[in-house]
Amino acid sequence: MIKNLTFLTFLLCAGELMADAGSSLREAAAAKSSEIPVVQGTGPWLYLPAELTHVAAGKFWGEDATKVSKATKPENADPLPAILDFKNQLDAAGIELILVPIPAKAFVYPEPLMGEEPADSAPERMDVFHQQFFDELRKNNVVVLDLLPDLLTQRSKDQVFCKTDTHWSGLATVLAAEKIAGLLKDKEWLKTAQSLETKTEVRELEIKGDLAKMQNEASPSAETLDLRFVTDSAGAAIPPDKSSPIVLLGDSHALVFHAGGDMLASGAGLADQLAHELKVPVDLIGVRGSGATPARINLMRRVRADENYLKNKKVVIWCFTTREFTEATGWSKVQLVKP
Repeated sequence: MIKNLTFLTFLLCAGELMADAGSSLREAAAAKSSEIPVVQGTGPWLYLPAELTHVAAGKFWGEDATKVSKATKPENADPLPAILDFKNQLDAAGIELILVPIPAKAFVYPEPLMGEEPADSAPERMDVFHQQFFDELRKNNVVVLDLLPDLLTQRSKDQVFCKTDTHWSGLATVLAAEKIAGLLKDKEWLKTAQSLETKTEVRELEIKGDLAKMQNEASPSAETLDLRFVTDSAGAAIPPDKSSPIVLLGDSHALVFHAGGDMLASGAGLADQLAHELKVPVDLIGVRGSGATPARINLMRRVRADENYLKNKKVVIWCFTTREFTEATGWSKVQLVKP
């Protein structure tokens, strides 16, 4: 039943029915997928039902936002105004925004949802509405790093999402850091700030992901990942630096493989990879919950606690899973500096 349900979800996402924001079939598929804690794919592949609900949602901004959003208040259903307001505030402070939405695992590895093993060749893109939304952001001068094409290409060589966990893999954080560094490499302020010497080592690590634990708390299944660990020249971990000109803001995708504990490892997350690629330690503001509004609230608290906090900042890299566009409890505007 679950296999057929998720296959229907993908048909709805990829085909013409996805264009119909009021499709009762799509709504039924989304409703069913939210009734189970974990969706079992082929073999060890596990998926979060909320992610499938999101990819089946259709258009999620503008007038359509309230039809598909989990926001507790209708006025906070649309992510577009909140993102543009955040960009405008950063612009006023002379700070660049780079938006890094993490694609759904279901768009990168759809085959296990259809009863198949991932193929050697990558599937075609199915995120029609995400591409349209990114285009809308770019029309408003928001820099959007669309990682899906690179993840689809990279998946033939490396595992770019965990099989038993909701998050991307450690090697995907390396890819993301390289792409972000490519956007920043010619900045004069970066050349001035670079002072860090780093070393890397790729090691295998066995993890038991959050989805595996939700599926079987007593005996969760495990998987082995290759992680690139980053240290300074002396072999020590590189901690976040509040004085850094670079802020990494986001949900648990900004914490996984960095924060340890339930984030699976330390020293191999996106913050660590950015420090290596940019040769500058980054400031990290990550939340284990939603990267939509709570992450910006945490940034606001830091700004209001230190009136000089933003003066040295040059870029905010905002990283969160795309399911937040519909599954977040709301996209409120957050005033960073008191008016």
